Amino acid sequence: MKTVKTIFSLLTIAIFTISCSSDDDKPKFATENPLAVYYTQTGFTVSTNFINSGDYEFGLVFKPIVKGKIKAITLKLPATNPSVRVTIWDYTTKSVLRSETLNIATADVQISKEINELALEKDKKYMITMNSNDWYKKNKADNSNVTYPITAGNIRFEEYRWLSGTAQTFPTNISANYNAGDVSFDFQQTE
Repeated sequence: MKTVKTIFSLLTIAIFTISCSSDDDKPKFATENPLAVYYTQTGFTVSTNFINSGDYEFGLVFKPIVKGKIKAITLKLPATNPSVRVTIWDYTTKSVLRSETLNIATADVQISKEINELALEKDKKYMITMNSNDWYKKNKADNSNVTYPITAGNIRFEEYRWLSGTAQTFPTNISANYNAGDVSFDFQQTE
C-alpha cells in the first residue's frame, strides 16, 4: 500500500510540474513596431502635412519573417479624425482580415488601439492600410525612389500602395518615392 501511495504522489508531482512549467518554458518575445525602422531604412526624412486633401486608401505591404501576431494598431495624423478606418488585408486573396476604426482626438499624437490578436504566418504577404483625407507624406530630400524590400526587425516591407476614394478597396497603385501615412502595428513573434 505504501508503494502505491508513493507512486501516486510521484505521478501527482510530475503532472503538476509539467502543467505549471509549460507556460514558463515558452520563449518570451518583445513587441516591436517596425515603422520607425522603416523610415530610417528608407531615408524618408522630409515630412509634409496634408489636411483635407482628398480621400485615399493607402498603406504598406509587408511580410513577417517569423511567425507572430499583431497586438495593436498605431496611427498618427496631422489633424483630428474620430473615425479612421484601418484595414489589414491578405495580400494574395485581397480579402479583409481585420477592419478597425481609430479615433484621432489630437493632431500629431500617435495613438495605439489594442485589438484582438491577429495571427500572421511567416513569409506570407499582408497589407495594412488606412482611409483618410489627412496624412503625412514622407520622402527623401531628392524625391528619389527606395529599393524594396525594406527589413525592419521581423517585418519586411515589400511596397507602398494607394488608391483614391473612400471605399474599402484593395489599393492598386504603387509608389516607391514616398510613404503617406503613419499607420503601423505592434507585432510580437510567437515562435
